[in-house]
Amino acid sequence: MSAASVDDPIPLIGYSEYRADLPGGMLPYMSSMRACVVQADGTDRKRVGEKLLQRPDSWTQFAGWSPDGRQGIIGSGWESRENAAWEEQHQTFRMTDGWLYDVCLVDLATGEAVNLTAVERVSIYNSGLFFWPGDSSRLGFQALIGGESRPFSMDRDGRSKKDLSGGAAGFTYGFTASPDGQRIAYHRSYQVYVASADGSDARHVNTAKPFNFCPTWSPDGSLLLFLAGEHYDCHPWLCRRDGSALRQLASRGGYRGVVEMLEKPAFHSASSDVPVWSADGQFVFYTARVGASVELMRVSREGRIEPLTHSSSGVLHYHPKPSPDGKYVAFGSTRSGTRQLYVMRMDDRSVWPITSVPHGDGAMWAHWQPVWD
Repeated sequence: MSAASVDDPIPLIGYSEYRADLPGGMLPYMSSMRACVVQADGTDRKRVGEKLLQRPDSWTQFAGWSPDGRQGIIGSGWESRENAAWEEQHQTFRMTDGWLYDVCLVDLATGEAVNLTAVERVSIYNSGLFFWPGDSSRLGFQALIGGESRPFSMDRDGRSKKDLSGGAAGFTYGFTASPDGQRIAYHRSYQVYVASADGSDARHVNTAKPFNFCPTWSPDGSLLLFLAGEHYDCHPWLCRRDGSALRQLASRGGYRGVVEMLEKPAFHSASSDVPVWSADGQFVFYTARVGASVELMRVSREGRIEPLTHSSSGVLHYHPKPSPDGKYVAFGSTRSGTRQLYVMRMDDRSVWPITSVPHGDGAMWAHWQPVWD
């Protein structure tokens, strides 16, 4: 497709590229990862956050945008080779001084990076940075402390970090704030909770399922979307913002819900494939097994299901991400034999690639620029 495939002006999509065929386990693959941006017609690809790569065995990962679209949220990682070797031997993480992961803001125009999680540091492993809705002075993120991930808030300068877990034990992940900034949601020990913005009054969303994962708020803040079921057999569910009116929205048809990122899997080398809201909140995009392939799907709030792709046997689609204007959806696919990113125009279902990584490499985690000129 040409530039005419996307309405002018053309937005940027942030994503990550990496080598998927390197021997030696997780560290060679991780240290090959680089944050990139590309225009939504597939042109003008460039790397972002190169100034963060100051030491060997470090990497960058594109993780989101500032609300004005001028800064990229970039993960900055490093691990020692000694710690990586121990992890490969024991097939588990060891989050020691041999690890460091921060989340930085990188100005797309100047390339300057600000490491906010390093200010008044609370953890050597920080992730999930987001701009707090309705409060321009506040950010949210997750920090790993004592082997447990906890939800935190902080000021825009990185100071005044506050633990929002309420002291509850358990590994907390998938932390997000409602569009009005008044409520938060997360899963802790694979159970979903909603709470006030300061972490108080946490309430369990009881699905009676053992595995509940990654709650996200609808654009109007009235509903929560998350996965529920058994591990590797879970499906999109909805509930109201108070946790009531629980219902399963769709089935993933036996899809395990994880994307293997490497040609030869290593420990923990798969990426979770989670459902996402459309820009107007009337639909949910997700992926499901249909026959011998995993297809891109869309389901309405009322449960009307529409397949968006029809693939040959063995093709995998993953990580759908709708554009802020609702006209497009970006997604990953193995339809070319390599993990590439694509864009679909929703009005006519036309599709074109936006990455062209070589065989053996991968492209993952598309993030649409929220505002563009």
